[in-house]
Amino acid sequence: MKQKFNIIESTCVPLPLENIDTDQIIPARFLKATDKEGFGENLFRDWRYDKQGNLIKDFVLNDPTYGGEILVAGKNFGSGSSREHAAWAIAGYGFRVVVSSFFADIHKNNELNNFVLPVVVSETFLAELFDSIKANPKTIVRVDLPNQTITNTSTGKSETFEINSYKKHCLINGLDDIDFLLQNKDKIEKWEAANK
Repeated sequence: MKQKFNIIESTCVPLPLENIDTDQIIPARFLKATDKEGFGENLFRDWRYDKQGNLIKDFVLNDPTYGGEILVAGKNFGSGSSREHAAWAIAGYGFRVVVSSFFADIHKNNELNNFVLPVVVSETFLAELFDSIKANPKTIVRVDLPNQTITNTSTGKSETFEINSYKKHCLINGLDDIDFLLQNKDKIEKWEAANK
């Protein structure tokens, strides 16, 4: 069982860049591993560290002003190659929600499979959210998965978001695909017996 989703209220890390691809999220040289451990420390590696391995102080993940479980990113997040390692890195860093106005489909599904909730909002809502976080880094965003709403608490504005009902069930109950099948093993066996 994974960590269950319900309502997440958190400050945010703003990354107002468009077209962030999976190679920027986790560079290709880190893809040799087949285990999810340790990927979080290499999230946005080439933006966080220079070639000598020193922190790049003005990159947002290195700025102590910002933190939280929600990453707010520009339009077209997760484009490029379909590497699941990008979602491993996001989850491994500690993000539970990524907000953007558009996600690449494969990356969006990889996030869901790794218990990270991708929330698609309008470009207007996204722009206002970036403004709120810039004005006050302590801005809290409330993501209510059962009701499929996201709220910018500094403005009171809310939007609804879409999510596949099966993935929603899995997130709320802390189930991955295998957990779900095991939970329904009796039903599957009963159906198989009745349909021989």
